[in-house]
Amino acid sequence: MSIRDVYIVDAVRTPIGKFGGALAAVRPDDLAAHVVKALVDRSPALDPARVDDVYFGDANGAGEDNRDVARMAVLLAGLPVTVPGVTVNRLCGSGMEAVIQAARAVALGDASVAIAGGVESMSRAPWVLQKPERAFPAGHQQLHSTTLGWRMTNPRMPAEWTVALGEGAELVADKHGLTRDRQDAFALASHQKAAEAWAKGLYDGEVVPYGGVDLARDECIRDSTSIEALAKLKPSFRPEGGTVTAGNSSPLNDGAAALLLVDEEGLRATGREPLARIVTSAVTGIEPQLFGLGPVAAVRRALEKAGRSFPDLTTFELNEAFAAQALGCLAEWPELDPEIVNPRGGALAIGHPLGASGARIAGSVAHQLAAAGSGTGLAALCIGVGQGLALVLER
Repeated sequence: MSIRDVYIVDAVRTPIGKFGGALAAVRPDDLAAHVVKALVDRSPALDPARVDDVYFGDANGAGEDNRDVARMAVLLAGLPVTVPGVTVNRLCGSGMEAVIQAARAVALGDASVAIAGGVESMSRAPWVLQKPERAFPAGHQQLHSTTLGWRMTNPRMPAEWTVALGEGAELVADKHGLTRDRQDAFALASHQKAAEAWAKGLYDGEVVPYGGVDLARDECIRDSTSIEALAKLKPSFRPEGGTVTAGNSSPLNDGAAALLLVDEEGLRATGREPLARIVTSAVTGIEPQLFGLGPVAAVRRALEKAGRSFPDLTTFELNEAFAAQALGCLAEWPELDPEIVNPRGGALAIGHPLGASGARIAGSVAHQLAAAGSGTGLAALCIGVGQGLALVLER
C-alpha cells in the first residue's frame, strides 16, 4: 500500500471572541457549522457529497457541543446527510489532532477529501453536577465549571500533577528563570504583531466573520496596551512572588477553525492550488505539571521524522498558552530563530479557544507558506495534563 500526499487546499477560521463577548450567544455547534460551510462554499467546484469524513476537535463536550459536534456541524452546515463526522479530544491539541487524524485517513487512502477543524465556546461551557452516590441526598450538591482546567479530579492523582494551569506556567518560569519583565515584553509583542497583521490585511484571506455578529477582528487584541499597563497587573496564581498574570496568559475564548484536506484526486476535484502539503506530525508526553514544555520533544521528533531541522523553517506557529510556557519552549530550542515564531501574533493576543487553537495555527502556517510561495512551516501546542503536539507543513 502506497502512502498518498496530503494537501491543505484551504483553511478558515472565525474571528476569536473573548469570554462573554461578541460570540458568547453563539452555540459551539453553530460556530463549527459556520466554518465548515464557509470552507465548502470557497471551493464551488467540489461536490460536498465527495467529503468522505469531517474530523473536529473539541476540548469540552459537556454542553451544546455534546453528541459529536463534528456530525452536528455537518448537518447544520447543510452538507449531505451521507457525510459523516467524528469528534476528537486531546484537550488544547484537539484541533490539531483532528487535522492529523484526517491527514492520516487521506494518506492511507481511507479518504480522498476530508475536513478537519476544531471548536470551543468557553463562554457557554456549562456547570455540571455529579450524580449522587445514593438517591435523594439531603445535603447540598456541588456544581463544577467546565470552562477550563481540572475538575472532579481522581483522588489517586498525585497532587503535584494536578496543579492549576497557571501554577504550571509558574513552574516553567522557575525552571528557566523567566522574569515578569520578560513575560510581559513577550505578551506585548504578541499584541503588537497581531494588531499589525490585521492592519495589513494578512488575516483577510482566512477569517470568515459569523453572520449577525458585530465582530470583524479577534476581540482580545489590545492595540493600546503597554509594558506599563501590563506591569500594573497582579500575579494570578502566586500572590507573593508570582510572575504569571492575566496580561501574560492567554484569555478565555470562543471560536472555530476548519481546513480542507485532499489527495491528488481530491485536489483535481477542487480545481484549486493547494496552500501547503502535510509532511509529518509527532506527539509526546511530559510530567503533567510541566505541560507547558510539552512541545519541546514533539517539535524535535516531528522535524527529525521530516528530515528537517530548525534552520530549514520558514515560519513557526507556537500556541501561546502563557508567555512563560512559550519562552520556556524557546529556551530549549537554541537553534531556532525566534523572529520566525508567531509573526502574525499569538494566542496571548488572538486568543485560545481550546479545541479550535490547533486547527487555527495549522491553517495559519498553511496560509503563511502560500503567501511566501515556498518553505517549511511548523505548528505546535502544549497540552494540559502533560503532552505536546507538532505538525510539519511544506510548500
